[in-house]
Amino acid sequence: MANTLDQLVEQVRENRIWRSIFRSGTGASNLHRALFVQQNVFLHLFSVKARKRTVGFSATWYLGALTFGTFLILVITGILLMLYYHPSVPQAYADMKDLQFVVSSGVFLRNLHRWSAHAMVFLVFAHMFKVFYRGAYRPPREFNWVIGVVLLLVTLLLSYTGYLLPWDQLAYWAVTVGSNIASAVPVMGSKIRFLMLGGTAVNANALLRFYVLHCVILPFTATLLVAIHFWRIRKDGGIYAGEPATKGKSE
Repeated sequence: MANTLDQLVEQVRENRIWRSIFRSGTGASNLHRALFVQQNVFLHLFSVKARKRTVGFSATWYLGALTFGTFLILVITGILLMLYYHPSVPQAYADMKDLQFVVSSGVFLRNLHRWSAHAMVFLVFAHMFKVFYRGAYRPPREFNWVIGVVLLLVTLLLSYTGYLLPWDQLAYWAVTVGSNIASAVPVMGSKIRFLMLGGTAVNANALLRFYVLHCVILPFTATLLVAIHFWRIRKDGGIYAGEPATKGKSE
């Protein structure tokens, strides 16, 4: 069975259509594996090789992979939710009700998006704590630590901007409180609040701005930073798993 599967995989890889998309096969040598990774638009972000110790559960708890997984779930469910949503004051709340009572599996889709957002916030904090605890922020990885901090802020902004979109009481007062906190910033507070809301009150302008931020600007920023984050992991020597344990020196 295994030999048949291997032969099938090899036939697919040698197919002309496959070869037109992926210019290099995997091969058995390090050179072929390196070419396959470097010439792929997605795989070139990752290392050709990885030490077994660095990809073990005890080293990473898979927190980075789980965070990226929740981000992918949010992108997919968010696109599906956009098919049923209008970012306008009269219609936004009605669309949420339609998702709850009319659209097939609408409640499941919305709750999957919401709980994935909560999980992503928790996983990002846990991932940052794990990286800090293991000392993976030290040189030469300090730039990637800064990228991680920015990704944490983008994650929080994604979670916050999604609050207003249902246009219910929770959404209205959450954004009202948040914008009032922003207005307390010295000197620039009122301008920051005006920029957030597109005016002086939480109204249609604020809903449209939060929609654009939540669905376009912040996801694009997060995708770009995640790509840089993966690329820097490779350039900085792979996943950091701490110093290997050494045996005590004999006297």
